[in-house]
Amino acid sequence: MKRILVTGGAGFIGSNFVHYALAETDAHITVIDKLTYAGNLDSLAGLPSDRFEFVHGDITDEPLVEKLTEASDAVVHYAAESHNDNSLHDPRPFLDTNIIGTYTLIQAARKFNKRFHHISTDEVYGDLAIDDPARFTENTPYNPSSPYSSTKAGSDLLVRAWVRSFGLQATISNCSNNYGPYQHVEKFIPRQITNVIDGVRPKLYGAGENVRDWIHADDHSSAVLTILEHGRIGETYLIGADGEKTNKEVVELILERMGRDRDDFEHVTDRPGHDLRYAIDSTKLRTELGWKPRFSSFETGLDNTIKWYLDNESWWRPRKAETESRYLEQGQ
Repeated sequence: MKRILVTGGAGFIGSNFVHYALAETDAHITVIDKLTYAGNLDSLAGLPSDRFEFVHGDITDEPLVEKLTEASDAVVHYAAESHNDNSLHDPRPFLDTNIIGTYTLIQAARKFNKRFHHISTDEVYGDLAIDDPARFTENTPYNPSSPYSSTKAGSDLLVRAWVRSFGLQATISNCSNNYGPYQHVEKFIPRQITNVIDGVRPKLYGAGENVRDWIHADDHSSAVLTILEHGRIGETYLIGADGEKTNKEVVELILERMGRDRDDFEHVTDRPGHDLRYAIDSTKLRTELGWKPRFSSFETGLDNTIKWYLDNESWWRPRKAETESRYLEQGQ
């Protein structure tokens, strides 16, 4: 796979994959991104021009998608509307991008018989009880709880159907919550880090007891590349790094690592339908494909992330005021 098309490659997780793939392989990467609020060309600055190309476009644009797919050996599909709060406010963009966009891509991959890897989320499985020892596996039934997670579930099922009905050369991965460089300041961890940098108390939804299973974006990228190169066609692989933390624990760790008192935060109104707990069992990925995370310690990955935001204020500063203004309107 010498030429890889990456959808949504100017977004958080996609841009991290682009950086990782260029560093770890000799492939040429083409990115297609619509550059909505979540896309940022600055996340792709400084990449080698002889191995990287950016195309400003929409994944629902069939002629453009077909042209780019035909010229590639593989498609890695990151592009998605992915913010739960936004999906509750206006679900329509999530249908357009996550359902119609995925359909357009798999049709093109089918037409030109290209390798296709679909990036999804653990949120398609719904949530787990706080005190439940169980974790999500590849056999967990889908039970999405928001417009975002339901459209991602729909896109997963489209890919599965195209594999079975049309022989699409595809794999799927469902990943736990990512953190790391290039993440929009509206998201939980970068919002808290940048608030502390600005001398503002971090904000915690409700009591902060909700649990997320965190993975550094570099580890997600290495897992995707492993699946792309070695995964079995038609299979789904769950990606996780055993990083379960309550939201309260994450905020306390951020404050502690940044030299503030662990209790120097404030509670804000919880969001509607806030899932209780996510937890990934990545045994299949680790045993079948031999993958393991580099950041096995959440604290080490968090230190890496805090340093990146401290060192890259010019990247996140332009969007901070607008983001906080929107949250203020929502009482969050």
